Amino acid sequence: MEIVLASNSPRRRELLSLGGWHFRVQAADIDETPLDGEPAPAYVRRLAYGKVRAVGQQPGGERWVIAADTTVSDRGRILGKPADAAEAICMLRNLRGRQHQVYTALALLHTSDECIWETICLTQVPMRRYSDAEIQSYVLSGDPLDKAGAYAIQHAGFHPAASLHGCYANVMGLPLCHLVRLLRQAGIETAQSIPQACQEHLAYACTVYPEFLGTERTI
Repeated sequence: MEIVLASNSPRRRELLSLGGWHFRVQAADIDETPLDGEPAPAYVRRLAYGKVRAVGQQPGGERWVIAADTTVSDRGRILGKPADAAEAICMLRNLRGRQHQVYTALALLHTSDECIWETICLTQVPMRRYSDAEIQSYVLSGDPLDKAGAYAIQHAGFHPAASLHGCYANVMGLPLCHLVRLLRQAGIETAQSIPQACQEHLAYACTVYPEFLGTERTI
């Protein structure tokens, strides 16, 4: 069985590797511009579906294609990757001290019969009241410029989130428990405990995985 990850994201590759699957990467080339008035959940669903179809239609044998799309939503407004340092600073200031939402849509395609399974994950992210000096230092590192919402939740120096309500891996771009449940619907099992591997890798005590996977071994 061949698994293809339709993404060039190093964070998604890192997280998918925790499942013990052998996979290869083949990025999807699609237009990711939001439609006028498009809500964040509809936006990520549309892009995940577009990505999985684009890669699944490429020549090749039977395979499973996994696609994901993640976005930050602040007061109903989709926040993509900042165009430059000035926009990154503006985004971080607007997010400071408030809660916003991170959505990831997942799509799984079996190329032999073109069946597609889909799901979506939501995490509520309250941001801490970081200072302007912290913003400046973080933006100068260059890290925010390729991140939706201009931040990486796992950044060791910045630590933007005050807490978290939901899946940590979702904010990084690949909600693993949601993916495992999707794979199980398609008849695919993981060789190891995803909650165990995810929590150990991220050094994060997850409280939400039983809702999605039932009783699993924990750290």
